[in-house]
Amino acid sequence: MRKLLVALTAIGSALALTAGASGSASSSALSGACAKDKLALREAGMITFGTDNPAYPPWFAGGEKKGTKWKINDPSTGKGYESAVAYAVAKQLGFAAADVMWVVVPFSNSFKPGKKSFDLFVNQVSYLPERAKNVDFSASYYDVNQAVVGIKGKPITSVKTVAGLKPFKLGVQIGTSSYQYIVKNIKPSKTPGVFDTNNDAVTALKNGQIDGLVVDLPTAFYVTAVQVEKGVIVGQFPSIGGQERFGMVLQKGSALTACVDQALAKLKASGTLKSLQQQWLSKATGAPVLK
Repeated sequence: MRKLLVALTAIGSALALTAGASGSASSSALSGACAKDKLALREAGMITFGTDNPAYPPWFAGGEKKGTKWKINDPSTGKGYESAVAYAVAKQLGFAAADVMWVVVPFSNSFKPGKKSFDLFVNQVSYLPERAKNVDFSASYYDVNQAVVGIKGKPITSVKTVAGLKPFKLGVQIGTSSYQYIVKNIKPSKTPGVFDTNNDAVTALKNGQIDGLVVDLPTAFYVTAVQVEKGVIVGQFPSIGGQERFGMVLQKGSALTACVDQALAKLKASGTLKSLQQQWLSKATGAPVLK
């Protein structure tokens, strides 16, 4: 009976958590300059999130919706870590799930200078000083390490150190912090393969065009579990020069930035961010650290 009660409690907590991410607006929403009616938004009464398409797990989940433009997953489900965080932030700002709108924005376009088609962009964008010259970044909603994926039986999978990767051909999606890590810290002898999308980079790994694919660690778990047969995580990289972090992207100088930071601070203090990480990213752990 005790085990049954514990199980029911856990299920209830999970359901409450999901409802909190995608339900009605919160009565404890931010006030003052961050009150809903004071926010400068693209569309009055609505908050617009941008993300790339396809929307990959574990960042997005829930599958596709018939008749929509979204592939793999539709971010409007509120499922997957980044979708759940987006709805939790929206709720803190006073928005119900029905007041949240999603638009497609290619990853590399999100931090380019110029006017944005979104209020907030969420798609595993790491804070980098050069990016912050063009856009605002919110506080961290997830601290992350990079990792390298190879194919079982290939020489790269026996590597135990960062230096051991130097002779190999590595691949990466264009414009990512993964690329920055390769050129600044690994410094391989072969020029990295750079691809327009992560899907293209995955295809290159499967076709033998590259020896290893560098992505963030949770994505590496998805790649090896779903996208690449006999794919293995060779290892994750240690942080160099400070902890890498994902932040939401906003228009440069946006008045909304400070309010989003307040919302994230409340979600962190309440344990919501940690709970969402446990719910959606708990399997993305355990990869060896390359020395």
